[in-house]
Amino acid sequence: MSYLRLAHAFELKNKKERRVYRLLEIFPGFLTWLTFILMFFGAVFFPMATSFFLISFTIFWFLRTVYLMVHLRSGFLQMRKNQKTDWRAKLSSLKLPNPALPQIKSWQEIIHLVIIPSYGEPYEVIKEVVGGISNSGYPTEKIAVVLAMEQRDGELQKQREVIAEKIKSEYQDRFLQFLVSFHPGNIPGEIAGKGSNEHYAGKKALALIIEPKKIPHENVIVSCFDADTVVNSGYFDCLTYNYLSCEKPLRSSFQPVPLFLNNIWESPSVSKIFAFSTSFWQLIQQSRPEILVTFSSQSIGLKPLVEVGFWQENVVSEDSRIFYQCLLHFDGDWQTVPLYFPVNMDANVAQNFWQTSKNIYKQQKRWAYGAENIPYLLFGFMKNKNIPKRIKWRFGFNIIEGFHSWNTHSVIILCLGWILLWLGGKEFGFSILSFNLPQILGSLMRLSMYGIFISMYMTIALLPPPPKEKI
Repeated sequence: MSYLRLAHAFELKNKKERRVYRLLEIFPGFLTWLTFILMFFGAVFFPMATSFFLISFTIFWFLRTVYLMVHLRSGFLQMRKNQKTDWRAKLSSLKLPNPALPQIKSWQEIIHLVIIPSYGEPYEVIKEVVGGISNSGYPTEKIAVVLAMEQRDGELQKQREVIAEKIKSEYQDRFLQFLVSFHPGNIPGEIAGKGSNEHYAGKKALALIIEPKKIPHENVIVSCFDADTVVNSGYFDCLTYNYLSCEKPLRSSFQPVPLFLNNIWESPSVSKIFAFSTSFWQLIQQSRPEILVTFSSQSIGLKPLVEVGFWQENVVSEDSRIFYQCLLHFDGDWQTVPLYFPVNMDANVAQNFWQTSKNIYKQQKRWAYGAENIPYLLFGFMKNKNIPKRIKWRFGFNIIEGFHSWNTHSVIILCLGWILLWLGGKEFGFSILSFNLPQILGSLMRLSMYGIFISMYMTIALLPPPPKEKI
């Protein structure tokens, strides 16, 4: 198996490579547990040094908060600017052809292929997604839609078929083509998940839509939307403009801003916190394009997508894996272009508070599966000698630091001070540093809380109008 399609160490035939990959799989968890062990070890044997580390670490997080808030504000302002932009006018005045796309003389030659993978979403949710695409303002005769359903036995399968047929009958005449695919659940080498469904649907669309119509691959932009993604008016105009004006459109992914606000007024408080936090983080990432990696709903040219073999069908985190596939396949010559344009998605809402909390946990766990990209990326860097070292260092450090900080930093800030006071020993307990440590850390943390006011402003600014029944 090519290292570009790897999911697990056992898939490698070479014993040495299998051992290396397995060590890389262990590495993220090992680093996390090593950090926690060192917290206790330092508190017991080196309490003074550990205290200075904790103070330095808290100062670092204060500075990082400032840094992230600057990027949050920057991303927010640019998004608001892009929402007010007349993208159709910009498209009409765009000088074509782009040297990277010499065969495209007009923006109207661009075809959008939209894939909507769905497992068990109700009719109303899928209708809102497809309706949003239809009402986006882009010529619908230039949009092909693939509703990618899962094929399973039982009553749920009958419901899927009814929903798919109903949606198709309502919208098939509005688009260039409307295709419904049913992904079989027994394909060898696949796992049951969104990635395998997208992989199957993408190949079906290529065979049944693109090839029969003889549409050049360079003219097709593929957007893969989560089944709750509702696009705003002007989205496809913005995407088309960025694709046609990009320096390297065939070496780029295109990332909108996912805002988890569709049903924010119906969600409980805990769900609101996670919805806004995730939306803020994606706004921050938009203003850091040098490390931006694809997430959730995203777009890519059909030509590079075909060249890398579509989405990987045997991993959980296919949304970010496709970026790393392209990064390795094209020798590091890959980027994510931030669109600074929102798409609306659902916050977690269930029958009650506890079920909502459970769903939030499952969602966070699925996102945490992105750590599977660490061994994939590092092993790929070892195999591909053509990727510049600066690219390897940038993305290698970013993915390791990102998951390690997610796992450990909140625990360090919350617990290490208490661990020092409990396990630091009598000598440390009677020291001036021990007495002043809570005051020092408390002052630094209170100073860091200024970011809450920026978050409050952003929350109010992003909050959609309440539904009529809520007024």
